[in-house]
Amino acid sequence: MDKNRLEAFSDGVIAIIITIMVLELKVPHGTELADLRPLIPVFLSYVLSFIYVGIYWHNHHHLLHTIDHVTGGVLWANLHLLFWLSLIPFTTGWMGENHFSSVPLALYGFVLLMCAFAWWILQTCMVRTQGRTSALAQAVGRDFKGKISPVFYLVGIVSAFFNEYFSEAVYVLAALMWLVPDRRFEKATHEG
Repeated sequence: MDKNRLEAFSDGVIAIIITIMVLELKVPHGTELADLRPLIPVFLSYVLSFIYVGIYWHNHHHLLHTIDHVTGGVLWANLHLLFWLSLIPFTTGWMGENHFSSVPLALYGFVLLMCAFAWWILQTCMVRTQGRTSALAQAVGRDFKGKISPVFYLVGIVSAFFNEYFSEAVYVLAALMWLVPDRRFEKATHEG
């Protein structure tokens, strides 16, 4: 199958995910700035999730530019990733509506953990399809960020039950780590 079709489908699903998330931001019924105050937790959870979905979209784009074709296994692995990404709007809304309380915060981290796991499966499947000497395999390399991210999410999940602020900080730190440009895939495909 042509990889462009997979990329177009994935881009469409990710665009819908972002659209669903923004719909959680309800317009206040007042006209004063103070009427926005109850929306702050919902807005902050939206911003964090928008960044996470954007990171996955960005990396997915670069990942697909390192391969020549897709197989049935890659298609299923990609759908698995999209499934977990599609749960981000639900956990984002629940977390924001409940002011980052323990259980919604832990569930949010669990979904992030499963997204990371699904990403690893997709990446592994693609490397297997393309071969150990492919541009993709070279770009993945040791994949430090990919290996440390699940640790962040596990720490965030556990700490949600002891200190919500620490848990939130862990999720933000993991996102910030991924915001630092990772040029491995760009170098592998000479995209610059």
